Amino acid sequence: MKGRDDLLQFFAAHGVEHITHDHPAVFRVEEGEEIKARIPGAHTKNLFLKDAKDQLWLVSAEGHAVIDLKRLHHVIGSARLSFGNSALMEETLGVTPGSVTAFGLINDRDRRVRFVLDRTLAEAELVNFHPLTNTATTTVSNQAFRRFLTAIGVEPMVVDFEAMAVVEMAPAR
Repeated sequence: MKGRDDLLQFFAAHGVEHITHDHPAVFRVEEGEEIKARIPGAHTKNLFLKDAKDQLWLVSAEGHAVIDLKRLHHVIGSARLSFGNSALMEETLGVTPGSVTAFGLINDRDRRVRFVLDRTLAEAELVNFHPLTNTATTTVSNQAFRRFLTAIGVEPMVVDFEAMAVVEMAPAR
């Protein structure tokens, strides 16, 4: 499994410009508001989910987005959703609870996890995710995030959580 240093080396090798900010561990979206206030860009919440047919899902949404799990499965075409356990999270994404991040998709070599991206994040100029550890936040531009996803072979399903609908990916800026 790749760790933080491996991820940052991958970024360098693939031209993914980034800025990483070290900080005390943050375990929940509600924590670390003073840290987030100092880091520009959209901040995220990331949910590792499993559906009733054992399909794995990673949902990355803007930190204040409301995600209705009782309705989401209808929107994304999955079976009913629940939270995936920590052992499965570590096995597929290489992260522990509190460190879930879209960057964890780098560790999903078998492409077991389907990626759902909030429209707000897909359109944000800058987005922030943990770099496989909750003791730092990495900022990337919209274009750099797309470069990362392309480099690992992941095409996100973009969902507008306000409208609860799948949308087309906004063109890169």
